[in-house]
Amino acid sequence: MKLATLKNNTRDGQLVVVSRSLNKAVIVADIAKTLQSALDDWQDISPKLDSVYQALNNGDIADAIDFEQAQCESPLPRAFQWADGSAYVNHVELVRKARNAEMPETFWTDPLMYQGGSDAFIGPYDDIKVASESYGIDFESEVAVITDDVPMGASAEQTSKHIKLIMLVNDVSLRNLIPGELAKGFGFFGSKPSSAFSPVAITPDELGAAWDGAKLHLPLTTHLNGELFGQPSCGVDMTFDFPTIVAHAAKTRPLSAGCIVGSGTISNYDRSAGSSCLAEKRMLEIIADGKPSTEFMKFGDNVRIEMFDENGESIFGAIEQMVTEYKS
Repeated sequence: MKLATLKNNTRDGQLVVVSRSLNKAVIVADIAKTLQSALDDWQDISPKLDSVYQALNNGDIADAIDFEQAQCESPLPRAFQWADGSAYVNHVELVRKARNAEMPETFWTDPLMYQGGSDAFIGPYDDIKVASESYGIDFESEVAVITDDVPMGASAEQTSKHIKLIMLVNDVSLRNLIPGELAKGFGFFGSKPSSAFSPVAITPDELGAAWDGAKLHLPLTTHLNGELFGQPSCGVDMTFDFPTIVAHAAKTRPLSAGCIVGSGTISNYDRSAGSSCLAEKRMLEIIADGKPSTEFMKFGDNVRIEMFDENGESIFGAIEQMVTEYKS
């Protein structure tokens, strides 16, 4: 099943069921007006949404509308929780190596995670508005899952049953603001502005064999200004799978329905497939040449993040965003 949220001048948008081909949609206000309301009663609501989905794919809904990705909010325009992990520890190792910093052994056994702002996500085709290029503007191409209610202390085996939807993420980072924040010993805040998610969130069964219940085994493709930047495989070198990082998030607190948990930047040891953020490419340049040659994003730059199935068809739709100058 594929679900999206259309912009309708309200905070939480209008839930629609989207066809597998991403070309048609059905407004389902009689079932659930918003994705959050569907998640709040997922056990009862999801079969009703799935019935609409099957009918839509069979061509049995006469009043289906054309689906326009650019008219979408993020599937959850705001969420009760956005917790982003760093499941690809080789990415963390690389960053620390570039600055000659040792990596504690616990990084391989205890997931890294930060709690991001979740009150104002931006749409997948919305501009990334930043006040200054000097902030070090970067994209981070990731995968995220949405859960229903997860009990505190749930094990990874238990949390796997609570993963209800999957989507893509551009976890925007302002790299030049990060060191000063981390130096205070209190984590990210201003260096992590609003994130954007793919137009469509999907149920795991849509991925077939590419989803094994814990990892997504497909490449994630990123283009920067129309040129291929990277397409590393999401299922390779993922130190902590999704049930594990969801369990980590729920270790000391319950997670409410609609909680979003991210994978962190997709990264492979085999660098031939490229990277999923500018910071990683810059770190590789520092290791090789002693200094970076790749610049961070400038006003007018465009990033596109997308995942394709084995037939080359887009699964989640695309995140396509331009960086623009924010003026108050």
